[in-house]
Amino acid sequence: MTAPVPTAGAGRPWLSVLTVARGNRAGLIQTRDSLREQVGGGAWEWVVVDGGSTDGTVPWLSEQAADLPAVRWCSASDRGPYDGMNRAMDRARGVWLLFLNAGDRLAGPDTLARLAAVAATAPSAAGLLYGDALERLAGGAVVRKPARSHRTAVWGMFTHHQAMLYRHAVVAGLRYDLRFAIGADYAFTVQVLRRSGEPVRFAFPVCVFAPGGLSQRDPATGRADLQAIRREYLGLNPTVCAAIKGLQFLVFFLRRHFPALYAKGRFHTSVTTFRL
Repeated sequence: MTAPVPTAGAGRPWLSVLTVARGNRAGLIQTRDSLREQVGGGAWEWVVVDGGSTDGTVPWLSEQAADLPAVRWCSASDRGPYDGMNRAMDRARGVWLLFLNAGDRLAGPDTLARLAAVAATAPSAAGLLYGDALERLAGGAVVRKPARSHRTAVWGMFTHHQAMLYRHAVVAGLRYDLRFAIGADYAFTVQVLRRSGEPVRFAFPVCVFAPGGLSQRDPATGRADLQAIRREYLGLNPTVCAAIKGLQFLVFFLRRHFPALYAKGRFHTSVTTFRL
């Protein structure tokens, strides 16, 4: 039986995969290869917003139409990755949006087909679909990182940003807040949750998260961003915010200094360990 595909209207893709990059042609190639491997999944498009790279990205992108007919791209200087995501949303035509950064990969060759099946049966009021992520550890192992419930959003992102699908109509008019260098995706998602009916959680991984992102390189700024977002977007009082920040610092300390113990509690390693 053929998996259901979302109805998107004549000439409109059901999904826009949005990728931002700057000076990372190698990462774009990895993401392109992952998209090229997809089997099924209906009509989708790949929108690439480059931040004015000078590493050969622009001529490489100009060659991609022959390989991926659904690719659309632009290149110009911007104010960082979240500015690029805003620009990507402006160009997207899909019913649903998936942000997949340069260097990130889909979890498997059937990922878009599985996502299409979820989107096709999602309630019309649902503005957010989310699942698990795969995370690459030191040494090459890739482990499954289960999503938490969206009801835990007060603590922060409940799954990787690259494991969320946003309904385009629900995010219309929303922007990534450029005041937050690391936490703008959290602020964006909190706003989507307010606009959305009951989100849909599904039980399979969406992406392989590329290591070395901003949140991993500068966790202190990330925690500060989340604090400000909790106060401004969620209206939490300073005492509650301070308590949450303290607990998050303990988690960060555990991950950095006792990675095996952290992995045991956060990852599914017993039966879902992958090597790519």
